[in-house]
Amino acid sequence: MARSRRISRGLAIRLIVSVTLLVILITKVPDFDGVFPASHHGRTALFLGAAFAMALAGVVLAAWRWQRVLSVYDVDVGIFPLFSVYLASLFVGNVLPSTIGGDVLRVSRLGRRVGSTEAAFGSVVLERLSGFVALPALVLVGFAVRPALLDEDRAFIALLIALVTLGLLISILFMAGHPRAAGRFADNENWTRFIGAVHQGVDCLRRDPAHVAHVLLTAIVYQLSVVASVMLIATALDLPVPLTAIFAFVPAVAMVQVLPISVSGLGVREGMLVLFLEPLGASEAQCIGLGLLWYASLLLVSALGAPSFVAVQRAQTHTSP
Repeated sequence: MARSRRISRGLAIRLIVSVTLLVILITKVPDFDGVFPASHHGRTALFLGAAFAMALAGVVLAAWRWQRVLSVYDVDVGIFPLFSVYLASLFVGNVLPSTIGGDVLRVSRLGRRVGSTEAAFGSVVLERLSGFVALPALVLVGFAVRPALLDEDRAFIALLIALVTLGLLISILFMAGHPRAAGRFADNENWTRFIGAVHQGVDCLRRDPAHVAHVLLTAIVYQLSVVASVMLIATALDLPVPLTAIFAFVPAVAMVQVLPISVSGLGVREGMLVLFLEPLGASEAQCIGLGLLWYASLLLVSALGAPSFVAVQRAQTHTSP
């Protein structure tokens, strides 16, 4: 009961942070009339539809990435079941006012399916970590393709975010792969066995560079789909910003918005877009609009996970004693 209250309190705090940040941003904007182009409404709708389609394709790519990580644990699950579970987890994480969390749902459902909660937990953790390899890499590629971005105000913040993330990731992977750190929990029977499961996955990857390449490839392709979706939204809004800037800055925004200080990155995402894109000529209204439409595309895709979530919940209710 006390744990439930702490989780609910944390959710309430994150909601307050999101609302506060959004209010601060919105009150600084005189009007939002210039968010959408005054003409070419059909073109705008077309690009927004394409952004939604790309976001949906991204879920398929995320399931593919998850499948590649699962193979580290010798677990073979088809793309469609993983896609269904991933959609349900997005529904829980982005649509429902839940304290469960989408990743917890993924671990519990996959664990029941494959008969190993440890492998499910390890796969979800490693899948998340693979994204934090891909995102800093995309930031660096973006700046390499357009070095002139380095002369823009606040651009160094994106590089700093990428480098700090890489540093933290290297530290986490070192601890996870070290036999005297996470490795000492590998044979445990209590809750620390989940840490041991992560160690086993990292250790297997360390011994198989080809498998590492496959996992990183899927992670990069997935993150590219996220960047492409935001690019399509930016094109729909006619943002006066080079697409290479979107390529460089969106991964940095994606790294910051996952910090557990807001609800689904609301407020944080929009503030970071203002920080990076306003010096390039985009108005605050356009940056906020870009962030909210990015979130809206995620909400629409997440809503597709409702049937999967409800179906399994009903099945569990009927089979419970």
